[in-house]
Amino acid sequence: MLAVFDKSVAKSPDALNAPDHSEAVSALKNGFLANHFASVHPGSVTVNLGSSGVIAYSLEKQNPLLPRLFAVVDDIFCLFQGHIENVALLKQQYGLNKTINEVIIVIEAYRTLRDRGPYPPDQVVRDIQGKFAFILYDGSSKTTFIASDADGSVPFFWGTDAEGHLVLADDMETVKKGCGKSFAPFPKGCFFTSSGGLRSFEHPLNEMKPVPRVDSSGHVCGATFSVDVEAKKESTGMKKVGSAANWSANY
Repeated sequence: MLAVFDKSVAKSPDALNAPDHSEAVSALKNGFLANHFASVHPGSVTVNLGSSGVIAYSLEKQNPLLPRLFAVVDDIFCLFQGHIENVALLKQQYGLNKTINEVIIVIEAYRTLRDRGPYPPDQVVRDIQGKFAFILYDGSSKTTFIASDADGSVPFFWGTDAEGHLVLADDMETVKKGCGKSFAPFPKGCFFTSSGGLRSFEHPLNEMKPVPRVDSSGHVCGATFSVDVEAKKESTGMKKVGSAANWSANY
């Protein structure tokens, strides 16, 4: 799976920028990275998100234990890879019918947050038990919601291209093609939103601390992120203002 989001939609963390950014390209210009993805994965599907970016996915060469799924519901696009273990519980929690699959559960969990906000976003991701990574884009508010499970069970990478756009994929080589050395594994146990940036869903009150990542050649390649046990975030309680309140603008 692949997603490239314009920097106006999802700002990449500054720490992902490697000192040597010369190998990075413009991932969105002329559909560069999406075209590369299509050439590597014949039969893949590409969805143009207009000025917000592009997403693509392929059902080929899948791990049967960590399948890829894609769905669109009311202008909410979601790429999901993995397996949720507590599907029945989440269906009951969100009032969903028995035929719903994992990617729809993620979309409905997000929509519940967006429209009613009964739980903080960190709890919503924490409630999902299993091995997973997902990329969600809400076309109505031009916001993203991205997460990886606590063990980082699904290969998942992110980076910054030459223009500062955010690149995400389950394949490291695809991210490197657009970002050069400015990439890293997506932090396990974390979620990213357009307004709130990177957060740990296991330690949501703590800041995230970037640590420069060095490859086997001694070159700095982006950064890994860890929970800063000494730095606490300011309280960011979500204020509900009517049934149409959008949590993502306040978190």
